[in-house]
Amino acid sequence: MTYTSSARQPGPEPRPAWSRGAERPPGGPESSAASSAVNDSNVVPITAAHTARQGASRHADTSLPSPETSAKGKKSTPTAGKVRADALRLLGCARIATVQQMAEVITKEESDGRSYVRRAMKELAELGLAETNGKVGKEQIWNLTVAGQKALSEGNELPLRPKAGTGAKAVRAGLGPHGVAVTDMILAYTDTVLSGDRECLTDWQVEVNHAIRETGLSFNTDAVLAVPTKTSEVRLFELDNSTMSQARLAKEVWDYERYAGHRVWEGARGTNGRTYPFWQRHRYTRSERFPLLYVVLAGKEEHLLDNRRQALTADVKGITVAVWVNTLPRLKRGEPWYEIGVDDPHRRRERYPEPAGR
Repeated sequence: MTYTSSARQPGPEPRPAWSRGAERPPGGPESSAASSAVNDSNVVPITAAHTARQGASRHADTSLPSPETSAKGKKSTPTAGKVRADALRLLGCARIATVQQMAEVITKEESDGRSYVRRAMKELAELGLAETNGKVGKEQIWNLTVAGQKALSEGNELPLRPKAGTGAKAVRAGLGPHGVAVTDMILAYTDTVLSGDRECLTDWQVEVNHAIRETGLSFNTDAVLAVPTKTSEVRLFELDNSTMSQARLAKEVWDYERYAGHRVWEGARGTNGRTYPFWQRHRYTRSERFPLLYVVLAGKEEHLLDNRRQALTADVKGITVAVWVNTLPRLKRGEPWYEIGVDDPHRRRERYPEPAGR
């Protein structure tokens, strides 16, 4: 069976069962065998929507609320303390961002909003909670320090992620533009697909590792959104900033099928036992289907991105995981996605051999 590229507009997004400020359903604890099977070197594994660390208030609100509207209809400027707190939360999720990106989320104002956020970031830098290690264009790229990450976790603002990096090394190595583009993708998806629901901004994680020790497969997903759909508890995102070859981009997409196709044997010795999908047993344990992969193309003029999209469609023809692709400019305008892969667990099982029994 082959698939043809077709523009597709995402349907109404299913909303989480919980309401703002309510306790979110905890992820079930994994067995020691499962923990040893998963090798996540960068972040805490996401097994469901983020859960507050033990001891956190069950009614803690970690969202980034919309700015209040004054009686005259203008967006009111939040207090300095609120700007600092919202900036810390945004950097805790997106890892790196520019002042312009933070102002778009926190104040929804133009030049005045940027100057207000810039002052707040200077104060956070003086407190040792944030720092800048590079620029994209004329904009400085900000990230949290280790002390800033610790302050977030101690304040119960976000779940504790002991292995999450700050992003400073990547920015100093010249990879800041890619991280800024990932933040652009997160903000654009939140504004267009999630209808601007800023409560979901704290449900993002970046650079999430997916690995299988038995096969040596390991790759980092640019962003994972823990907002459930009807069949999956997360959504996966890859951003291509036009810095890799077309073949490398296609390989990264095919890696998701290899990950989804791996099965593990379970059963006591001396019994028949059976096999299960690795991802469903040890990673996304409450998902019926392998999560949908969104590929976002950026970094070039739009007509060149369209050419890259068409080439990717041909390169992943016949893939057995669900893949949607779009360009970043189209995503910002809220235009339809192109479906280039359909989830097919039956063909995927035929394609990847069963593991040997015990």
